[in-house]
Order: sequence, then C-alpha cells, then structure tokens
Amino acid sequence: MFVATLLVIMMTIPGLALFYGGLVRSKNMLSVLMQVFMIFAVIIVLWCIYGYSIAFTENTAFFGGFGRAFLNGIWDPAAGTFAAAATFSKGVVIPEFIYVAFQGTFAAITCALIVGAFAERVRFAAVLAFVVLWFTFGYLPIAHMVWFWTGPDAITDAATLATESAKGGWLWQKGALDFAGGTVVHINAAIAGLVGAIMIGKRVGYGREHMAPHSLTMTMIGASLLWVGWFGFNAGSALEAGDVAALAFINTLLATAAATVSWVFGEWVTKGKPSMLGGASGAVAGLVAITPACGFVGPMGGLIIGLVAGLVCLWGVNGLKRMIGADDSLDVFGVHGVGGILGALLTGVFAAPQLGGQGIFDYTTNKMSADPYSIASQVLVQAEAIGTTIIWSAVISLIAYKLVDIVIGLRVPEEQEREGLDITSHGESAYHS
Repeated sequence: MFVATLLVIMMTIPGLALFYGGLVRSKNMLSVLMQVFMIFAVIIVLWCIYGYSIAFTENTAFFGGFGRAFLNGIWDPAAGTFAAAATFSKGVVIPEFIYVAFQGTFAAITCALIVGAFAERVRFAAVLAFVVLWFTFGYLPIAHMVWFWTGPDAITDAATLATESAKGGWLWQKGALDFAGGTVVHINAAIAGLVGAIMIGKRVGYGREHMAPHSLTMTMIGASLLWVGWFGFNAGSALEAGDVAALAFINTLLATAAATVSWVFGEWVTKGKPSMLGGASGAVAGLVAITPACGFVGPMGGLIIGLVAGLVCLWGVNGLKRMIGADDSLDVFGVHGVGGILGALLTGVFAAPQLGGQGIFDYTTNKMSADPYSIASQVLVQAEAIGTTIIWSAVISLIAYKLVDIVIGLRVPEEQEREGLDITSHGESAYHS
C-alpha cells in the first residue's frame, strides 16, 4: 500500500501534469503544471482536515460524519495504539494512516483531471475556488456512496450481512461494482470538466487558429508515467498484495496495451497516419476503461474492454466532440467520460463468471456467491451508478462554477489569454530562447 500510494502520487505529479502540459501551447505550459501541482497540494490538505472523514466514516448513505476530522482518533495516545482500516479479506487490516494517504491521492488526481477541459483560458484563483467547492460537494459524496462500507470482519451470517451492508454508501448497497474509480474518479471529473468547458466558453481563435500541442515529447512522458502509476491506482485498490491485486495488475497491463493498439490502428485507417498523440491517448483511454473493472473481470474480458475503449474513445474525441460543440481543450470528456462510462457498463458484463469474471463475493460463506450471476441486472445497477454520478457532478459543478464566476470571474481577459497564462497569471515562462 505504501508503494501503491507513491505510484498514484507519481500519476498526478509529474504524470498528469506533463501529459496535460505537453498538450497545450508553450505560452500556457506552466499554467497547467501549476494548476495540477497546486490542486494536488490543496486537496491533500483538505482531505486530511475533513475530506477523509466525510468520504470514509459511517453516517448516512450519502455522506460520512466528522469522527475522523483532522484525522482524529487514528492514533490513541492513552492506549498507545494506531487504528487499522479493513480490507476485503476477513482478519486482514492495514494501518489506517496509509489508507488515508492512498484514498487522498485519488481525491487529488480526480480534481486535477478537471483542468484539462478548460485549459488555456481560466483564472488561477477561479480554478482553486472551484476545486474546493467541487471536492467538498461533488467528490466526497460520490466516493462515500460508491466505496464506503464497514469491511467484512463483522459479517458472519445473513443477518450481520444485512446490518453491515445497511451502513454502506448508497450505491455500495445497491451492489454497484467500481474497483478503482470509473464512476468516482473518471465520470465524476469528466462531467465537471465538460460543464466547465461549456460555461467558460471556447478559447479565443478556437477552430480558426492553430492550437497544436507544443510538446508531444512531454505528453508521451506524462502518458508513460500515468501508465506506470496506474498499477498503484488499480492493483492498490485491492488493499493487499494477493490474487485480486495480481488480477487487477494484469488487466491494467493488457487492457491499456489493447486500447493503444486499437486507437492507433483506428486512427491509421481513418486519418491515414498513426500518431504519437493517438498512442498516448489510446493508452489513457484503456487505463480509464479498465479502472472500474480491473479486479472483477478476467484478462480476456480486460482485453476486450481495452480494444473497444480505444475505438470508442477515438470516436469520443472526434465525432462526439463535434456533436457536443464544446471546447474541451484536452479531451477530458472524450477520454475520461466516454471511457469511464464504457468501462463501468462493461464491468457488469465481464464480471460474469461465465465470461471469466470474479462474479459477486459472498462474505457469509467467504467464497464466490452460489447465486446465478445476471449480466442484465448487474449492467442495470452499473447504469444507475453512472446516471447518479453524471447528475450529481453536473448539478454540483453548475452551481460551483456559477458561484465562482459571480465572486471571482471564471475567465481571464482576452488580451491575457492571447499573451498566454504563464506570463500573465504566473509571471514566468516555461522556455527561454
């Protein structure tokens, strides 16, 4: 869990920062790096003050309580003991502090993902203000709804299963499967980004001026760091080094490779040339799509999810983007939204034991459920989780952007946008000739 947590930190800084930084024009390179870097720092602080407590303590099905505010109660000086966090195996626990840190990195990267949708035109103060609001009211409730439960240790029979399940998050109780964040991270962030791109408006000169990425070298380095770091993200979500972590690991490797291949070949066929940008985008699409599924599906399910994700997300950043008409600068919705929705739905399909998946685990018998697995009913539950996340994130985002626009103003003036945010917002340049 220590290694997995470090890998997720590496995904955000430097991975996501360089991936996004390379995709913008050189005059906005540092602004994107700064936004990702500062969001990471701010969210980690807020996570330890109140975020962890709201997301991962018992209260209602939608919000946790404040029992762990300021990380209170994890260290007990009177007894001289540290608290432990449950895993998915009975009798196996990890130090709660490392669980806090691991989940904190998820919150931070989710918030940082959003900035790619409105890169090159937003006020720095507005980014920080929006992220604080969205983290508090957008991220934390969804994380609680999807992921919070009390752990398996108290479950011994049908009665205790019902009692413990009733304490879990709303979507957890419904049986939504999201191993490492298809709904909580990718769909959640993508919707917030899309709403932002629409409300902030298109970049000056969008569609008329050349806005090519200034450094695909940086983007390739960023994508590679994301791929490596994602093993911490996905395999780490098993919370212990065992069979399920190994399954998540091989799925993360295979699905990502498959999506890279399908995106590049799809682009080669439709546009005549295979591009490095396509390779990097395909890898991220595969990573996104396998995230909710990685600990539930077999490797061949993972292979299919990857192959499909590469092609569907290629359409997402081309066809769908034109249909929506928003200037989603770095294709946050096309990759994370489309890939997240696809992955979450296909999780319900390929988790089926008859298709090589893990099925549903029964904690009363401590083995796979003997009840027949229904693909249709699980996909319906997955769709409910997707719909809940989309609506919740869209409403919270809309309100948060509106508030920030009224108080601070979302967008920089046109002359500052033309000059570039590096100089006008931060007083520095990424490159000096």
